[in-house]
Amino acid sequence: MRQASTILSFDTPGRGFTDITSAMASWLDQSGIDEGLLTLLCRHTSASLLIQENAAHEVRTDLAAWLDRLAPEGPHYAHDDEGPDDMPAHLKTTLTGVNLQIPVIGGRMALGTWQGIYLAEHRRMPHRRQVAVHLIGQ
Repeated sequence: MRQASTILSFDTPGRGFTDITSAMASWLDQSGIDEGLLTLLCRHTSASLLIQENAAHEVRTDLAAWLDRLAPEGPHYAHDDEGPDDMPAHLKTTLTGVNLQIPVIGGRMALGTWQGIYLAEHRRMPHRRQVAVHLIGQ
């Protein structure tokens, strides 16, 4: 059994979804591990990770609109230390999650045909986000 790990950084343009699938695939290729389990952890409380549709951009647009309806900005939150998008960002992260586990089979992530890995930025402003990556296998 072998292991590999790192922390990757990604710049987000502000609220929305950044496709990190190719960065994960590239790192996996360099690991030399063909079979195992890939674990990702977003190291933030106002950004999250998702596996989602990678072909139709409207899916991500609709998902963002739905999250905005569930956790709208407004003066009704006690926590607004970093602005009106602060607490809604934390709620969206709670709803979508900060970690993913993906099987690795034949040196590739076992994602479905239409699946991609996305770093979801829930804040309005651009941020530099970190994702801790761990792979165990052989």
